[in-house]
Amino acid sequence: MYLYNSLTKQKEKIEKKEVNMYVCGVTVYDRPHLGHALSTITFDVLHRFLEYKGFKVKRVQNFTDVDDKIIAKSKELNISPKEVSEKYIRAFFEDMDSLGVRRADVHPRATEDMNEIIELIEDLIEKKAAYELNGSVYFDVSFSKDYGKLSRRNFNDLIEGNRIENEPDKKQHGDFALWKHAEEEETHWDSPWGKGRPGWHIECSAMVKKHLGTSIDIHGGGLDLVFPHHENEIAQSESSTGYKPFAKIWVHNGLLKRSGDEKMSKSLGNSLDVKDALEKYSGNSIRLWILQSHYRQPSSLDNNSLEIAQKSIQRIERTLVLEGQSGFDLKDYKNKFLNAMEDDLATPKAIATIFDLIHDINKANDNNKKINEGISLLRELLGILGFEFNIKSQDDSEILELINQRNKFRSDKEYEKADQIRNDLLSLGVEILDSKDGTSYRKI
Repeated sequence: MYLYNSLTKQKEKIEKKEVNMYVCGVTVYDRPHLGHALSTITFDVLHRFLEYKGFKVKRVQNFTDVDDKIIAKSKELNISPKEVSEKYIRAFFEDMDSLGVRRADVHPRATEDMNEIIELIEDLIEKKAAYELNGSVYFDVSFSKDYGKLSRRNFNDLIEGNRIENEPDKKQHGDFALWKHAEEEETHWDSPWGKGRPGWHIECSAMVKKHLGTSIDIHGGGLDLVFPHHENEIAQSESSTGYKPFAKIWVHNGLLKRSGDEKMSKSLGNSLDVKDALEKYSGNSIRLWILQSHYRQPSSLDNNSLEIAQKSIQRIERTLVLEGQSGFDLKDYKNKFLNAMEDDLATPKAIATIFDLIHDINKANDNNKKINEGISLLRELLGILGFEFNIKSQDDSEILELINQRNKFRSDKEYEKADQIRNDLLSLGVEILDSKDGTSYRKI
């Protein structure tokens, strides 16, 4: 299995059979949008495929549950910040469950790992990598001997482009907050430096150390996190451990964009919530749309992309209900699929192989050849990618009952309900045939 490493800019082989993977999760101040789904499904599929290949995987995906946006949302909704985070953590799980995403092994929260966060900050202060200033603590980026190695930008450009804290007495602009001073009435925790709350970057370093150790195999997240978030994670973590590699392979997924080049985000007001998408499209359709693009490339959402994916899923469903025994060689399909997935998780090529298999299954079925082993392989490959199909072949009595219901809806001029029954049967591999002599059907 080879993955592209954003740190070394080349594909690298995963050698160890036990893989620790940390994925940066969401800040829980609103429902997840399709950009969050893209990243989460990417690492869900990576986890699944590594396990399929015999690796033992531990995946940790965090929630940032203390943040200025959460505090602002709590004021808007007139509830506590904790209630806000709990509300949207539930929403995240609800939506990801609908997309067939398996839970990570651990979903830590910043508020639950506060002791570890404070201990890591204390260690950085002791090593002279951080300093206290007016009740806040900042990381001194000049302490890190190779700051900028992930994003590969000029050091001076990096410190100017970093999030500038509103504190004129910092040593340099690029120094970033590990701990932010808070007033009594603000959300805060007690610390050796007074009341405050953690900075964004330190949370992930502390959670990685607590749940996976000081050095991990894979660190993942969106491309927009390379700088400053992941750059700062590396700096603070490796400064604490004496430059022990924080993560061996950095995996970054491309970003989701609307038609054109505009990034999709809550702050831009152009995001589409997963919940909204699920009202029109199945979880399988959304998953297929995401996986038809390579994870490192930007994905574009237009008016037709999800519609096309939905029709492709219906084609898969119609194939899965076919019955019979196999009469053609399946080895080539599986090899092509596995070769694609082993080469930096090339899901577009893997999905193309699946549709080649579907084409040949249907061709064999039309020629009355045996196909059941092809169906079994199809289910196996779909399962590796996380697709879930609960399809059973309808017996004749059930089909006739549904046709009778449809005919009654038609006679009552409830055409929308009649069309829904037609579509439901079609997804189960049953085609309704209307003629002047009445209604019949055939299994396709």
